[in-house]
Amino acid sequence: MTTTQSAAVAAQDIPFNKQRRDWKKMGIIVLFCILPIALLLVFTYLPFFQMCGYSFYKMKYIGTPKFVGMKNFIDIFTRPDLLGTLKLSLYYMVGALVQVALALYLATVLSFKTRGGSFFKGAMFFPYLINGIAIGFIFKFFYTRGYVLDSVLQWCGFAQDQLPFWLKDQKINNWSLVYSSVWRYLGQTMILFIGAIMSIDGSLYEAAEIDGANKWQQFKHIILPGIQTILVLNIILSITGSLSAFEAPYVITSGANGTGTFFVQMDKIAHSDQKVGLASAMAVVLLIIIMICALIQKLVMGYLFRDADDGTAKARKHAKKVEKARKKAMRNANRVSATAAPIIKNGSTVSSND
Repeated sequence: MTTTQSAAVAAQDIPFNKQRRDWKKMGIIVLFCILPIALLLVFTYLPFFQMCGYSFYKMKYIGTPKFVGMKNFIDIFTRPDLLGTLKLSLYYMVGALVQVALALYLATVLSFKTRGGSFFKGAMFFPYLINGIAIGFIFKFFYTRGYVLDSVLQWCGFAQDQLPFWLKDQKINNWSLVYSSVWRYLGQTMILFIGAIMSIDGSLYEAAEIDGANKWQQFKHIILPGIQTILVLNIILSITGSLSAFEAPYVITSGANGTGTFFVQMDKIAHSDQKVGLASAMAVVLLIIIMICALIQKLVMGYLFRDADDGTAKARKHAKKVEKARKKAMRNANRVSATAAPIIKNGSTVSSND
């Protein structure tokens, strides 16, 4: 077989879409995309860039803004009241990690046949369906002196004088608020883990049991690599939520007694003090901190799961390799076809290879 014939055979083996492009269908798709994209630009990206511009000004809602450069950003990291609110995020970060770990444990247990598993799934997910303001009022009465928590502890034998003030004592009040957040979002995180675990092929567990793997080894080598994407997503969502905690400290304590988080303080500066420029700078700083934390978390998770592979990575690499070979074969076939085109000479057709 000559070079021309082999190239022609290779070109025939390469799949090629011969169907004409439907411009009418593409036009309909574009028209349907214009409205949501326009809404996204008008109500999300445009206000965001305007907020970034406001962060360089000293301004109120009414009045002439005054350009101050980086002064607002410097104030965030030099004022003790603003810098202290960033430290409160550490409480919520610890709570977020506890929440993810507990949700992963419960999801691993409830993903398999467990008596009453459906009831526990619904019961754990129910708090997430309740409005955040309502949860704030629930825990406000729950922690109030002499109410629910104190009454339950007195039934267990504790004297009321020995119990702390759950919302006033600065040694414990932030942990009390963190617990309310963990209680609310635990079910959501658990359901995401359950969905990821149940998508893993059951034959992997059977093969592992035949090889003598115990439950911990199955969790380490099958479940964790299989839910890597959802695990990273849950950690990112938990850390992001911990940095922007607002509802619990705002509703339960109104930010009093050292419970005002960065978001609560930003709301006070923006609306009560009407320092729009400083509040905008705080929002920009919070966004940068969230992006940095997400990047660090992704790098750490990538390092921890560097040897884990559920088959997706190999399939993706193989698909890229096949696509690269297909394009290379197409280019070679086109090149050979161009050089092997017939040439008319002295009234007769001859091949260019002659």
